[in-house]
Amino acid sequence: MGFGDVLQQAIHAGTGVPRLWVAATRAGLGPSAAAEVLRLSQAALQAAAAHGRGVPGRTNAMRHFMWQAALTARFGADVAGSIAAAQEAGTPNRRDSRVDEHNNAAGRAHGAAHAADLADLSPRAAMASLVPVALAKWESGELVWVRR
Repeated sequence: MGFGDVLQQAIHAGTGVPRLWVAATRAGLGPSAAAEVLRLSQAALQAAAAHGRGVPGRTNAMRHFMWQAALTARFGADVAGSIAAAQEAGTPNRRDSRVDEHNNAAGRAHGAAHAADLADLSPRAAMASLVPVALAKWESGELVWVRR
């Protein structure tokens, strides 16, 4: 990976919060709901980091799954999918992005099927509920990763 690739990845990572905010508002969410998107995103990141580490790819797969499940339960699959597409736009690694899209879709399916259980939970409680599901889906091969 050359300097240009590293720089592009850093720029993509560094613009994540503004990109999520814009995607949420473009999907029709108001400021308080867009802020909730950011809280859910942070909670998914923290939960995946705490429970997914130690196995290559697991943290990222869990994060995408739990994030999209929670967003879908709260705001619907169309909004969650729109936000996910905006997050993946401009990614420097298309292979990684395709894997993220797979795990995002698994999360949306789970969030739609379990919206009644997840929709009213706090971000932290939603992630606590989703961690065992994500781990089970990882173990079964339903969540995937890119070998570098």
